Amino acid sequence: MSATVAAATPVVFKAACPDCRARSELAATALRLAIGASRRTTFYSFTCPECGTAVRKPAGERIVELLTGGGVRTLRLHQTV
Repeated sequence: MSATVAAATPVVFKAACPDCRARSELAATALRLAIGASRRTTFYSFTCPECGTAVRKPAGERIVELLTGGGVRTLRLHQTV
C-alpha cells in the first residue's frame, strides 16, 4: 500500500485485492483502520471496487502512519479485562 499526495488534492491510496488481483486507487473514505493491542489485531479494510469482496489486511506501523496521516477513519480496539 502506498499513498500518492499532491498539493490541494485528496490523498489516494493504492491497494490490491487478493481475490480478483485488481489494483485500485482508493480515497481515504473507502478505507477503515482498526488499531488493536497487537500486530495481529491491527488491520485495515476496504471493499474491492472491482469484485465487491470485503478485504482485510494487516497494518504495520508504517501503514498505520500513512493511513492516519491521510485521513482514514480509525477505530481503536480496546481489550476488556
